[in-house]
Amino acid sequence: MRLSSLLFLVCFFTVAMSQCAAAAKARHFRWEVSNMFWSPDCEEKVVIGINGQFPGPTIRAKAGDTIVVHLKNGLHTEGVVIHWHGIRQIGTPWADGTASISQCAINPEETFTYRFVVDKPGTYFYHGHYGMQRAAGLYGSLIVDVADGDEEPFKYDGEINLLLSDWYHESIYTQMVGLSSNPFRWIGEPQSLLINGRGQFNCSLAAAHTPGAKQCAAAGNRHCAPVILPVLPNKTYRLRVASTTSLASLNLAVGNHKLTVVEADGNYVEPFAVDDIDIYSGDSYSVLLTTDQDTSANYWVSVGVRGRQPRTAPALAVLNYRPNRASRLPAAAPPATPAWDDFARSKAFTYRILGRAGVTPPPPATSDRRIELLNTQNRMGGGHVKWSINNVSMVLPATPYLGSLKMGLRSALPSAARPSDTFGRGYDVMRPPANPNTTVGDNVYVLAHNATVDVVLQNANALARNVSEVHPWHLHGHDFWVLGYGDGAFRGDAGDAAALNLRNPPLRNTAVIFPYGWTAIRFVADNPGVWAFHCHIEPHLHMGMGVIFAEAVDRVSELPKAAVSCGATATALMAGAGGHV
Repeated sequence: MRLSSLLFLVCFFTVAMSQCAAAAKARHFRWEVSNMFWSPDCEEKVVIGINGQFPGPTIRAKAGDTIVVHLKNGLHTEGVVIHWHGIRQIGTPWADGTASISQCAINPEETFTYRFVVDKPGTYFYHGHYGMQRAAGLYGSLIVDVADGDEEPFKYDGEINLLLSDWYHESIYTQMVGLSSNPFRWIGEPQSLLINGRGQFNCSLAAAHTPGAKQCAAAGNRHCAPVILPVLPNKTYRLRVASTTSLASLNLAVGNHKLTVVEADGNYVEPFAVDDIDIYSGDSYSVLLTTDQDTSANYWVSVGVRGRQPRTAPALAVLNYRPNRASRLPAAAPPATPAWDDFARSKAFTYRILGRAGVTPPPPATSDRRIELLNTQNRMGGGHVKWSINNVSMVLPATPYLGSLKMGLRSALPSAARPSDTFGRGYDVMRPPANPNTTVGDNVYVLAHNATVDVVLQNANALARNVSEVHPWHLHGHDFWVLGYGDGAFRGDAGDAAALNLRNPPLRNTAVIFPYGWTAIRFVADNPGVWAFHCHIEPHLHMGMGVIFAEAVDRVSELPKAAVSCGATATALMAGAGGHV
């Protein structure tokens, strides 16, 4: 190569790198988490907020940016962490924000700095991952736009952000005591559903269409004022929708409007149009909505319960066609939420979500390891109800897994037993367990670096007859391909293999298991760290429904001491092991 050509290439790449570095920014935030009085559904309760806000502040960044959050714990009597849901934390596993897994809980009046890169655009959110603090209101939106110079593979004129949640009047501490008690006390159904932190309890914005309902007051508390979504006629809007519910599976519909699904969990999908979308806890979507209806009217946005017999009224917001008055309630009835147990409809929607052609990379053709995880409800100690995986209910240690495994402190783990990769083929998933007893353990699966791993999530009957629940499972540190779904027991035979999609499966970070069914996913263990994989329903995780994946922990770079200065790792650090952290 001629010297002039070589110099040109060097200059070109140097300029390109400098432009890329100039485009990416470090975005700094100073947050304080604290308890405060709030009225999410017009009933005043104590919530966990950030900087006096509920929900917490929205983070907006561009792909490639570095997020720096200086988080002070203003709670007086308990620790706190924040998980950045859907952000893979490549190279920063200690910033994943999972207490007892990736870091120590931040003690009252202490500050911990989260620093991580948002590497790809998409719709994400953040939430507490200590105890059941997410159910107490510790959550907010995290939106990542495309990097400068890049474009989305679809066009739109404006954007609307919808963060969906459910709300309980009973405190999370009462809930946790009940879940751990003998006799067992279930948390029940939520009192309200919230859209962007606002809802209405014991009244309806659409009382005229709801027999026996009381009309909500027109004026009232700003905390629970109706959500108004202003739009202009004949425009296309991107609705970014995420669910941080504690329990409820949801369905979202907009009166008279079609929704075109274009993104799921921060990954583009093959576009398809529907009347409504199901959204499980931990899911996020982008859907396109075109304002092509009667411009003299406003329209309901309705969010109702799916997957469980609903005892919670739908949440309503108003799609306000400007210049109509925002206070002008839609004349038509809100869209009806599909029957809660119409799982055929739920499956039909879920099965339509496929990777976008030319954008979504295909999965590896084969896997190196298959782990089958049987989800069961069990009893322990005579009466304590637990959720178990392959008959082991997960418990979390005082010492974070990331620190203890990095420093070789196996004694800090709850159990030294290697968890099982499968369960007995004779297990009858259609009936309550013949032997309902279970045990506890750490459920740590050690994965080979860069191994391709298949996980089959198997649903089963709970303790009561004819009960099998929806479980949305979320993987930290990775996206995975959803290869397929099936009904009944997974056998691993040719019939099950034929149900797998290796051509255009979607990339997700959360996948649902339907009642009495199974879901198969595939991912590459290429992100050194220790990662939670668990049901995203808050009480189910609290009752032990999860496992841990440990990947190439020896390749993790030096851990911040603030992330591991508790439990056995704190003792080791004091003894001079800091150089090994």
